[in-house]
Amino acid sequence: MPAHIMDSGEFAGWKHWPEDPFELAAGPFYMTETDEGVVCAFRVQPHQVNGMDSVHGGCFMTFADFCLFGFAQEALGDSYGVTVSMNTEFIAGARIGQRVEARGEVLRAGGSLIFVRGVVTCEGETCLNFSGTIKRLRNR
Repeated sequence: MPAHIMDSGEFAGWKHWPEDPFELAAGPFYMTETDEGVVCAFRVQPHQVNGMDSVHGGCFMTFADFCLFGFAQEALGDSYGVTVSMNTEFIAGARIGQRVEARGEVLRAGGSLIFVRGVVTCEGETCLNFSGTIKRLRNR
């Protein structure tokens, strides 16, 4: 899926994938490339929290899945991929209005599998550690 570049707002110049209806409903989530690598982020909105006004675990996991593909963009190239496994550890929450960010790396990119890990933070505090494996799908 080609990424769309935002032209206004807080995330102007950042990319997102508008063709993914679930991520749009759970997000929106954004990514950008820096000198230190890809950074993914979102600003917490009311539809993303649980009954305790903290980011819902499912939202954090959906964001982490988004991040897997953000961090693996270069390794994927023109190929598509699917998540075959993902591990998460919840450490802290985030509240409405706070900015959540993630940084990570590709640990190994083989012929068909890409191994990725990352850390989600909010205001300098670690919220979530995650790792996952992407299966590269060949274009037919």
